[in-house]
Amino acid sequence: MKHGSFKAICLFFWIFVVVFSAYGNQNQGPRRMESVVLERFMGDSEFVWETQANRFVHQAGDVIFPRLAYVDAWPIGAFGQNRDGSQILRSLGIHARFDRRGHNWIDLFPTDPANPGVPVEIPIPGRAQTFDMWVWGGNYHLLLDMYVRDHNGMVHNMRLGSLNFPGWRNLHVNVPAAIPQTRRTLPLTASLTFVKFRIWTLPSERVNDLFIYMSQFKVLTDVSEVYFDGFELADPQMVQDIWADVN
Repeated sequence: MKHGSFKAICLFFWIFVVVFSAYGNQNQGPRRMESVVLERFMGDSEFVWETQANRFVHQAGDVIFPRLAYVDAWPIGAFGQNRDGSQILRSLGIHARFDRRGHNWIDLFPTDPANPGVPVEIPIPGRAQTFDMWVWGGNYHLLLDMYVRDHNGMVHNMRLGSLNFPGWRNLHVNVPAAIPQTRRTLPLTASLTFVKFRIWTLPSERVNDLFIYMSQFKVLTDVSEVYFDGFELADPQMVQDIWADVN
C-alpha cells in the first residue's frame, strides 16, 4: 500500500513538471529589463493630475483641499544640484487638511486633458517587476499605496511605504507574483495599467497641515518577447486592423 502511494505521488509530480514546463516555456528566453519613466511630475505631463479625499477633508471658503501645485524643488539624489540651471526641474506638491484625525485618505490620479475630471489609466509596458518613486516626507505618520489593474479588470494595491522620514527618499515596491501579467492564449504578455496613488493618515498623526511632494515615478519592467512563426497575428493592433472592415 505504501509502495503504491509512493508511485502515485511520483506520477503526479511527473505530470506537474511536464505541464508546468509546457506552459512555462511560452515565456522562456533572456529577459530584457528596462527602466521606464511613467510620470516625471514636472508639469509637462500628457495627463492632468487631480485629487479626491474622504468626507473629513477641510474646506475653507473658496479654498478646496487637497491642493496641488508644481514647485521648484527636486530630489538631488535623482537629478543632482543643477547649479547651472541647465535643467528645468520641478515636483508635484500636495497640501492637505482634515477636520479630524483618523484613517483619512487622499487619492491622486491622472485625468484626460480633453475631458476634464475624467480619470484615465497609464499603460505599463511589458511585465512590471518593480515600481519606484521619489517622495518628500515630513516625518508624518502617513502611508503611501499605489493601485494597478490587471488584464482581467481586477484592481490590486501595493504599498510603496511609510512617509515617516525627513526629506526626499526613493520608495519602491516589488510586484507580487500573484498579480497576473501573462495569458495562456496569445498575446502572452498581459500588461498592467496604473490607476492611482492613495495616501493614508494614521490616527496618531495631526492633520491640520500636511505637505507631500512627488517626483520621478518609474517602473523596472521585462519587455522581452517570445517570437514564433505568425507572431504578428497576435498583435492586438494588427488583429483590429484585419477585422475592422469585415462584415
